[in-house]
Amino acid sequence: MTTLPLPETPLYNHSLPAIETWLRDLGSIQDLEALNCWSLRHTDWSAEIELGTDQIVVCYRSAGEAGQDLTRAYKYSLSRADLEAVILGGP
Repeated sequence: MTTLPLPETPLYNHSLPAIETWLRDLGSIQDLEALNCWSLRHTDWSAEIELGTDQIVVCYRSAGEAGQDLTRAYKYSLSRADLEAVILGGP
């Protein structure tokens, strides 16, 4: 089991196994073909999370007023706590 740094720690100071543990703890499921992609299902929405080279991209599926996808990108310099709050806050 991977130990996570303090929640106030920027995500760029997390190891990849720690980021993966965090995403699993959020309830995300890793795509077995594209290992940098994760799916997250919530009661009211679903999202695809992509771990890029310099940012984490969250695409909320069919979340816009006209049913379009909403995509947001966040730098790894944000803390894990801040990223968790914005991701779980939904679209």
